Amino acid sequence: MRAVKTEKKNDKSEIVEALKALAKEKGISEELLFNAIEEALKAAYKKNLTKGEVVPANLSVTMNRETGIAHVYARKLIVPEVEEPASQISLEDAHRLRPDYQMGDIAEVDVTPTGFLRVAAQTAKQVIMQRIREAERGKIYDEYIEKESEILTAIVQRVEPKAVYVELGRTEGVLEQQDMIPGEVLHDGDHIKVYVLEVHRSGPVGPRGPQVRVSRIHPNLVKRLFEMEVPEIAGGVVTIKSIAREAGSRTKMAVHSSDMMIDPVGACVGQRGSRVDRVVEELKGEKIDIIKWSADPAEFVANALNPAHVLSVFVAEGEKACRVVVPDNQLSLAIGKEGQNARLAAKLTGWKIDIKSQSQAAALTDMVDEEAPEEAQPELPPVISPFDGLEGVELSGADEDDTL
Repeated sequence: MRAVKTEKKNDKSEIVEALKALAKEKGISEELLFNAIEEALKAAYKKNLTKGEVVPANLSVTMNRETGIAHVYARKLIVPEVEEPASQISLEDAHRLRPDYQMGDIAEVDVTPTGFLRVAAQTAKQVIMQRIREAERGKIYDEYIEKESEILTAIVQRVEPKAVYVELGRTEGVLEQQDMIPGEVLHDGDHIKVYVLEVHRSGPVGPRGPQVRVSRIHPNLVKRLFEMEVPEIAGGVVTIKSIAREAGSRTKMAVHSSDMMIDPVGACVGQRGSRVDRVVEELKGEKIDIIKWSADPAEFVANALNPAHVLSVFVAEGEKACRVVVPDNQLSLAIGKEGQNARLAAKLTGWKIDIKSQSQAAALTDMVDEEAPEEAQPELPPVISPFDGLEGVELSGADEDDTL
């Protein structure tokens, strides 16, 4: 008889040991697993009640953390006369459980059915596995939510018409069509750098686990790539002040150095262009203009229009707008193909930019002089045209075929 009892105890201890081993393997709290089992057993108990049997109120299931023995309890109020058997018990019946119970106490009644664990095993297993998956998904979510706004290395898993799915280690990332570099063709197995936009607890189709939305077009992808390549940026000596990007085509980046002995542009370019070349290679040939940031708006705007040579910049501080004058033969270069150079310069600086050639500016000045009264010829301030937002950069005299 003793041998039989010892065997049963060992069997139950093995259940506890298996749970502890599982918790350690999956990195899940042991208490979380025990709670999951208790909830599963409660559901199994209700499911396996005989037809017409009343479900006890305030039902609870406890599993001994050492032996693995489980009991089902119903908490019932002790009353003089029982009207609701599911939630009430007489004092006489309560005394059979424990002699010190008194009227008005809550008695815990053991309602564990014979063979309960065997009957409920399959249901409990399913619920337990579900809780384990949920716990794993929670851990993965907690890990990747901290990676938002960071850069990760991804491996292309599959390419679909509207999205590319990538492996990010312990979870899957989705690169939607709108977040892809225009014209970039990806294949299964490709290794790419991606910027983490946002992390969701589950994907849009069912609870498949945390899904990470990534991007290849976000301006911060360029920023993070330079942080990886340029020690002066990682060390905080060189700062990226702003970035304007049209993914797949061109990016402008303004940089500043807190050390007068370090050239911020040269640090980002690297010896013989080695640093910037690695970034360009990752972005599949995207052109990158690195310009020196300045607190002086006129100087900053002039730098932003690189590679065009700027003769003068007239600033209207109140409107945050400026008029730029360039040589006649540099107008197309300043504006860029389809207005790209001027458009990116406006986004980079945050200023509305009106570009005029030298002859256009002179003609405009002559027209203002002719309209002024003859007896009074005061010095005229620079004339600034109104603008309608950053995207509405005035590009007078642009040629559709202009190229950088």
